[in-house]
Amino acid sequence: MFTPAITRVAGLAALAALLLASPAVSAETTYRWIDPNTGRTVISDLPPPPGVRQVTKYTTTIGGGDRQPSYAVRQASEKFPVVLYTSAGCGDPCKQARALLNGRGVPFAEKVLESEDDVTELGRKLGGEAQLPSISVGRQSARGFEPVAWNELLDAATYPATAPYRARTPEKRPD
Repeated sequence: MFTPAITRVAGLAALAALLLASPAVSAETTYRWIDPNTGRTVISDLPPPPGVRQVTKYTTTIGGGDRQPSYAVRQASEKFPVVLYTSAGCGDPCKQARALLNGRGVPFAEKVLESEDDVTELGRKLGGEAQLPSISVGRQSARGFEPVAWNELLDAATYPATAPYRARTPEKRPD
């Protein structure tokens, strides 16, 4: 007969083994801004100094640890890079957008819009009023989260319909 202490230790050991076996997930964040002193564009993995305006923050999610993306994904991402446009208060639509991209195993850069000027600039870039989340796949884009339209863009860019086994990136980013 097992005692509660032995059962608890066995349960903790099983949990630890499960956590160690799960694939690694990493996110790379890059910042872009214009240095007010020199007027030069700065691209860095470190946040800008306080007081710098019009900072663009890119977050690229990479799942599966050391796994290389499939040949098809590498080819598609070289020809048709994907950028997801979100904001800090986007909520469920942005979570659903990330889940769609991660479920298909699509590597993407996430641009978090932080000001009304950023949203206005995105609207000009996409050819109309900006809606978040939005996506650009190569030179094509879609405003607002519409899974059918997004899947059509990704299909046209030859991204696989589903991610290979264990290559999906779990959702970790809170809104």
